[in-house]
Amino acid sequence: MHRVLTTLGCALTVVLATAGAPARSQPAPGEAAPPATTGGLVRGAAHDGYRTFASIPYAAPPVGGLRWAPPRPAAPWHGVLDATRPASACPQSAGEVPGGSTDEDCLRLTVTTPDSARPDRPRPVIVWLHGGGFTTGAAASYDARRMATRGDVVVVTVDYRLGALGFLAHAGLPGSGDFGLADQQAALRWVRAGIGAFGGDPRNVTLAGESAGGYSVCAQLASPAAAGLFERAVIESGPCTGRPDRPFAPSAVPLSTARAAGAELAAKVGCAAPREVMACLRRVDVTRLLAAQDADQQPAYATPLLPVDPAAAIASGRFHRVPVLIGSNHDEGNGWAAGIVQAGNPVDPDTWPDVVAAFFPSPGQAGAIVREYPVHRADGGPVFGAVIGDADFACPTAAAAGLLAARVPVWRYEFADEHAPPLTPGPPPFPLGAPHASELPYLFDLGGRPRDLTAAQHRLADAMIDYWTRFARTGDPDGPSTPHWPRRTVLSLAPDHIVPTRTAQRRHHCAFWDALEPRAAVSTAPRAR
Repeated sequence: MHRVLTTLGCALTVVLATAGAPARSQPAPGEAAPPATTGGLVRGAAHDGYRTFASIPYAAPPVGGLRWAPPRPAAPWHGVLDATRPASACPQSAGEVPGGSTDEDCLRLTVTTPDSARPDRPRPVIVWLHGGGFTTGAAASYDARRMATRGDVVVVTVDYRLGALGFLAHAGLPGSGDFGLADQQAALRWVRAGIGAFGGDPRNVTLAGESAGGYSVCAQLASPAAAGLFERAVIESGPCTGRPDRPFAPSAVPLSTARAAGAELAAKVGCAAPREVMACLRRVDVTRLLAAQDADQQPAYATPLLPVDPAAAIASGRFHRVPVLIGSNHDEGNGWAAGIVQAGNPVDPDTWPDVVAAFFPSPGQAGAIVREYPVHRADGGPVFGAVIGDADFACPTAAAAGLLAARVPVWRYEFADEHAPPLTPGPPPFPLGAPHASELPYLFDLGGRPRDLTAAQHRLADAMIDYWTRFARTGDPDGPSTPHWPRRTVLSLAPDHIVPTRTAQRRHHCAFWDALEPRAAVSTAPRAR
């Protein structure tokens, strides 16, 4: 049952971020001269108040002998690169990307910049890493026009290798287990070298992401190879202290575990012969790899890029000293709980102990959770959602924020719009409140389509963009145009009710979870050689 529900949960994460829309305009006549990047000239698309430059290669296509190799520099091009159309997503099954993708030439990024006169000084840069459980997602899903124009910032959205193509591990293979993270670092190096051509400040870069993208930010904070590549960090619903035994929140796994999964994948696609494994795998068709890979993917630690588990790095202070904005949503688990209920798994007083035991198999844990979160009625879905959200997101986020705040400035938020616009089709079995990913339409137009927001929700979206971009500009989100955000509190973000609170941990039963499963026992596996 656990495996079935875990797979369903990953599928729901894909649906929650559903997006995808064609390019909405072409370059306007008389547009300014094409920017000159490190690879050559690019021609973008002019829109009403902003410009986009899509599908710019930041690394060489990882095909042929470069499949499962660290990213190499992109080759320069002759003439002017047409950057008016979105890039292909990295290979993935159908879901967020309609029809999926099999295009491995996907190490590309999109730049969105205000279409105003060149400012007196370069604009702050926000580099966005998409979520999707390290198996799905696309830069093209995140239309950053509102963030760029309202916040007067340059936004870079990045595609990076996913699934087995991004995180396969094999003994003797350089970069094993972390190719997707290495791609993100290559994109950050491209930004350092080339964002000035778009009016961006290469010395004022904020690395931001949600879910798997948020956890990627955690990993980059802990990666020695990312030193000096960004000045601030935004982590949305990707707590740095995630664990592999919690199936909904992203986490990292030991290299030994990743290598075992890689051997299993090789056997599934007929590439088990020890001397020919990599040569064989590089010949396998992408669709066959996608069909054979696990629904769950995680970066590996005990590698050169990620020497220790990010949870251990954060706990021990071995992370890059940059200001951090971190948070989660009030009802993170409700989307998964709703999907599981709709799939024919009722949550009621009779089934509740078995449902809990499927996710918390350690002796004594299930009983304690059932007592802490009792189900008294047939509709126990919201209780199940609270367990998922508290155990996997709210309390790990609080723990990570506390550890980070011991060494760097930290601002923590909780998105709490109980009427957030739905991101899934059809009515849910119970009101979802503010579930996983529900804050995204307040920052981006997902798939180029703005969600229907009330006037109060529009004001909340404006305030969130103001906070996020002010943080990117100065390292402090607080300012005179928005409600006060004091440090050492959690800013609750709801329409016309943006208030600091000190009760978030109590509301999410964090004392219970900390006693049930102490988070100090994190791995400190040695660096691989």
